[in-house]
Amino acid sequence: MELRQLQYFVKVAQKEHVTQAAEELHVAQSAVSRQIHQLEEELGVKLFLQKGRNVQLTPVGQLFCKRVESILKELDRTVVEVHEFLDPEFGEIRLGFPHSLGIHLVPEVVAEFRKKHPNVKFRLKQGIYPSIIRDVISGEVDLAFISPFPDQHEHVTGEIILMEELFAILPPNHPLAGEESIELNQLRDETFVLFSPGYSLRPIVWNACLHAGFTPKIGFEGEETDTIRGLVAAGLGVSLLPEMSLFETRTLQPIRVRISKPRVRRPIGLIHHTHEKLPLVASVFHSFLLEYFRNEEL
Repeated sequence: MELRQLQYFVKVAQKEHVTQAAEELHVAQSAVSRQIHQLEEELGVKLFLQKGRNVQLTPVGQLFCKRVESILKELDRTVVEVHEFLDPEFGEIRLGFPHSLGIHLVPEVVAEFRKKHPNVKFRLKQGIYPSIIRDVISGEVDLAFISPFPDQHEHVTGEIILMEELFAILPPNHPLAGEESIELNQLRDETFVLFSPGYSLRPIVWNACLHAGFTPKIGFEGEETDTIRGLVAAGLGVSLLPEMSLFETRTLQPIRVRISKPRVRRPIGLIHHTHEKLPLVASVFHSFLLEYFRNEEL
C-alpha cells in the first residue's frame, strides 16, 4: 500500500468524481483509476460504487476513508514538525476565524506578527461557529478566534482575549442617527436586519433586545457583515454590529450609535484542541496573541 494510493483515494472520495479528482491532482484519470483499482485488490474490498458519472463510497469505503484521512493529517502534522525543528521561522500557521473578524482583527495581528517573523506562512480559514469548532477538533486549523467562547467543551480549550462592544447601526436619515448614544429599547418598533440562524452574532443581538424588554421584528437576514451594513444603509432596517465590523470606506454606510443601556458586548476567544500539542510555530503565535491583547486596545 503506497502513500500515493491513499492520497488519490481520499481525493476521489472528497470529489465523488474520478475525473475531477484527477484534474485537481494534476494527473491522468487513468492513473487515478489504476491506483484505486490496485488499492481495492490489495484490500480485497470494493471502496466505491458507480452512481451515474459520479462515484460513492461503500460502507467499508467510508470506514477506510475516515481512518486514512486521520493518517494523512497526522503525516502532514509530522512533516510540519520536522520542518519547524529545522527552522520554526519557516513554518505555517493554520488559523480559523469568523467572517466578522476578517475585516480588521485578523489582518492586523497577522501583519504585526510577521514584522518579527517574516517567513512564517499563514493558512486562513473562515467559518461560522459550528464549523470553526469542527475545524479545531479535526485538526484543520491549529488555532481559531471564536465568539462566543465555548465553555466546558470536551475537545476545545482556550481563553477569552477580548470583549468587543456592539453598536447600533442606523440608516443615515434615521431620527436617532444624530444621537451620541441611545438606549436599545428606543429601537423596539424598528425592523431589524439580523444574521441568519447559526451565526453567533444573532443570539447576542436577540438576547440583548429581550433584555431591553422587546422581541426584535426581523425584516431581513444575511450571512455577512457587508450585507447587514448595506441593507441598513439602504434604509431597510436597523441592526447591531461589533465595532470591528464597521471599519469601512465605502460611500453607502450606515450610522453607528453607541448603546448606553444595556451595554452589548461579545466575548472573543482564542481556542485550540484540548488534547493535541500545538505545532511549535503555532505555539509562538499563540503566546504572541496573548501578549498582544494584554497590551492593545482595538
